[in-house]
Amino acid sequence: MKRRLYVKFLLGYLIFFILAFLVIAFFSAGMTERYLLHDAGERLYTEVSLLADACSAFYGSGNLDLSNAVPRIETVADCMDATAWLMNRQGEIIYDSDQTDTRKQISDFNPADSGQEPYTTGTFYDHFDREMISVYASISGSYRVSGYVVLHQPVSEAIASRDRILNVVYVTGLIIFALSLILLFVFHWIVYRPLRKITVAANRFAEGDLDYRCALRPEDEMGYLADTLNYMASELSKMEEYQRKFISNVSHDFRSPLTSIKGYLEAIMDGTIPPPMHEKYMKLVISETERLTKLTQNTLALQSLESRGTYLELSDFDINQVVKNTAAAFEGACIPKKITFDLTFSARTLMVRADLSKIQQVLYNLIDNAIKFSPNDSIIWLETSERFEKVFVSVRDNGIGIPKDSQKRIWERFYKSDLSRGKDKKGTGLGLAIVKEVIQAHSQTIDVISTVGVGSEFIFSLQKPKDEGRKVSS
Repeated sequence: MKRRLYVKFLLGYLIFFILAFLVIAFFSAGMTERYLLHDAGERLYTEVSLLADACSAFYGSGNLDLSNAVPRIETVADCMDATAWLMNRQGEIIYDSDQTDTRKQISDFNPADSGQEPYTTGTFYDHFDREMISVYASISGSYRVSGYVVLHQPVSEAIASRDRILNVVYVTGLIIFALSLILLFVFHWIVYRPLRKITVAANRFAEGDLDYRCALRPEDEMGYLADTLNYMASELSKMEEYQRKFISNVSHDFRSPLTSIKGYLEAIMDGTIPPPMHEKYMKLVISETERLTKLTQNTLALQSLESRGTYLELSDFDINQVVKNTAAAFEGACIPKKITFDLTFSARTLMVRADLSKIQQVLYNLIDNAIKFSPNDSIIWLETSERFEKVFVSVRDNGIGIPKDSQKRIWERFYKSDLSRGKDKKGTGLGLAIVKEVIQAHSQTIDVISTVGVGSEFIFSLQKPKDEGRKVSS
């Protein structure tokens, strides 16, 4: 089996992992960095606002009192690992926590440059040689701004914090990836291995090895699929065996009358049979021909019943009248054997909904069998009864009966029990198979009760009328 599915699943798994890693490395890294910068800016702004308020309190006569403000500023700068400035209104640095006696001018300083954000990032007007987070707040007194408190913190600290967080995320992601390999193992064990066995079984079936069985024990969809394949193989094997038997039986049943016809005609032509005997043997030829015709008709009828899309021409009719008419058609066959019919109906009229012609065929086959296997001077009982929403039809005789071990097989095509072979020399073995198919096409049931030497009774059911004028498919 080519491992295309397995490789696809593995590639999909690796692509998912790579995409997840890229998302963490770029998207998550950017979000984390922005969050840390914003958080650092908020903290610096809170501190610088407190320092500006303190310096405003120390402001007097328009001058900053550095002796009181500087110690507090230094303390905040040390705690936050930041650079603190005091600037006057002109942008001149009058105090730098990193340089004690430097007075530098930030000539283009503009308090409005920060916009709506409480902080800015960059080199702060090219004063630093690295990225800084800068925040500032104004020192005011006597309703005028006299200077600014400024705090600078390297962006590299936020980057370092981001990297530490991402390292934890990466390690966690690798652990999750390692653990998720269990899913790959589960896929291999629960999906891929059973699927490979099922594929092997399907290939064996396709090659004609219908005795092969896919051995899967799990009671899940894979196990169900394996059981279905095994069942399919079993049914195909039965069908193949049936086809062999069918061809064998048809060949046998056709060969016997054809051999007789050929022998009789050859004997007539070469003079073995004298002219005075020609009529007798020509009747035998006609009889064998009729047997072939009946076999062909029954085979075609059975095939038609099994074909999908076969329609039943449903109609409402009186089953009692159909039973009477069918029984009357056998008057010629009953007279030589002195067989009589006993008709018993539970009501004068019993309406059923079924295919009239096919039910006539069912009754014809059942009565024909009853006559064949009944002794002379006997009675055949035909009865109809009504129970609940169904009508039951019974055909009973006191003939040779059917052995118990043969009662389940009488519905098979071409089957003849040992007891019936001597009685039914012209039978095809298809009559009861046709009966079974017709009754099943009507979604009804047929049963047999039989005792050897006592007789047999066939009982089938029919549906009472419900709706009018409908045609349904079987």
